[in-house]
Amino acid sequence: MKTLAAYRTLCRPPISLFAACSALTGYLLTLDRDLWTILLLTAGVFLLASGASALNQYQERDIDALMERTRHRPLPSGTIEPGKALTVVFVIIVCGALLLGRIALVVATFGAFAVLWYNGLYTPLKRTTAFAAVPGALVGALPPVMGWLAGGGTLTDPRIFALAMLFFLWQIPHFWLLLLRNAAQYEKAGLPTLTSLIPPKQLSKITLLWIMAAAVASLAMPLFGIIRSIYAFAPLFIMAVWVSGSGYGIIMPNTANAALLPAFRRVNIFILLFMLLAMLDSFLVRG
Repeated sequence: MKTLAAYRTLCRPPISLFAACSALTGYLLTLDRDLWTILLLTAGVFLLASGASALNQYQERDIDALMERTRHRPLPSGTIEPGKALTVVFVIIVCGALLLGRIALVVATFGAFAVLWYNGLYTPLKRTTAFAAVPGALVGALPPVMGWLAGGGTLTDPRIFALAMLFFLWQIPHFWLLLLRNAAQYEKAGLPTLTSLIPPKQLSKITLLWIMAAAVASLAMPLFGIIRSIYAFAPLFIMAVWVSGSGYGIIMPNTANAALLPAFRRVNIFILLFMLLAMLDSFLVRG
């Protein structure tokens, strides 16, 4: 059981499930409603995200060993041997790519590109620049595109561009709120951090602007036909106001540090609620 729990930690299922849900959100925007495609898409994206997460921990096992929040992970703690972790990575990624290939080659290609971008560019870039989160945020925008393509959508459609942009905008404060909360640990591990270039108070204000940008982007979804049911407009507005207002605590002198973790959770809850709302809307309007 301990070994099973270690492999579960290595693959981080909650993050992988989140990626699968975002892919499903993109798929349900199309007119396609094929159960087999839904199963292949969610399972394929889940496996690819799990493999990429495990590979990321393999790549950063030396850094993880230096930080309190990560030193108990399976690789730095010695619970799983690096060679075994790589074997798991290979099997999971190949299985995920094969499942997506059953849908369409273009979907599998985008999946492979997401893994290459995350593990081949973003992960090593974190060691060299404090701005790695900006190109890294593209990874969060790719699963909805994969879902859209799985349903027969085209890349020239402005709807998928708008949806991908929302996920991109959300990913930046997701990264930076973690950074603000754990800056000292990142610096101890030798990673370049934005807090060493920009005063934390200023970075908190910039992060709040990104949160508000994501909120505004969500309100633009009805303009692109992504949210169409009149019953979804009010919840969408409430969600946008809620996530914007909840972020103000990070810029208040008396609550800044204590507000970082709640803000991080609320930003993630916001995008999760948006996905659920978009999925529900797709059934209410498109059937």
